[in-house]
Order: sequence, then structure tokens, then C-alpha cells
Amino acid sequence: MTEIPRGTVQEQTFYEQVGGEETFRRLVHRFYQGVAGDPLLRPMYPEEDLGPAEDRFATFLMQYWGGPRIYSEARGHPRLRMRHAPFAVDRAAHDAWLKHMRDAVDELELAPEHERQLWDYLVYAAASMVNTAG
Repeated sequence: MTEIPRGTVQEQTFYEQVGGEETFRRLVHRFYQGVAGDPLLRPMYPEEDLGPAEDRFATFLMQYWGGPRIYSEARGHPRLRMRHAPFAVDRAAHDAWLKHMRDAVDELELAPEHERQLWDYLVYAAASMVNTAG
């Protein structure tokens, strides 16, 4: 058996493994469909149209998971806690966010290992945004 020279086989990023931009755009679009009708979360989005928020979140997730650096090129370092600081994110908001994200993740029908990896990150991210007791 011939050995493959080191560095010639490139592993795919998570972004590529799950279907790239289309997958992340579907995830975030479905998530914002839930947010649009949520009385707790919707007021946290001051823009009348959720489209800009949807685009920011999609490009952030694409970059985080190994896709193009569109988010940083447009907005600089993510600084997620700072960007969310103006909003009172309590346990109820955390739970509502995860409920809509759970619906969105389930609709992707990812392979179990990808679903688990993505979900673990989203649970961690949601918890790290909580900044208000309650």
C-alpha cells in the first residue's frame, strides 16, 4: 500500500460536511421564522425587517464552522457578549431561543454526529449570552 504524503489530504470543515452556505442559511431562516412570532424574543430585534439580523447570524455561523469570513470582513471581531449586552437576556429568553433553534436544527436532518456537535455549540452559546437574572 502506498502512503499518502503528509499534507495532501485536506479534511473538510464542519461547514463543508453539513452542506455549506445553504445549510446554514436554512437553519437561520427557520430559526427567525420562530423568532418573528415570539413575544419574548421579537422585541430584541429593533429592525422592522429581520432580514439583516438573519444575514448577520448566518454569516457568523458559517464563519465559525469553517466557511467564508464574510462576517468578520463586514463587522470585525464577533464580540458576541458585547453585542448582546444591550438586551436583557434571562433564562426565559435563553429557553425561547433554544426552542426555536431546536426546531430549526431538527428540520435540517443532519447526521447524528453533526447534529450533536452543532447542538452542543448552540446550547453553550445560548448559556453564554445570559446576562440577566430570572
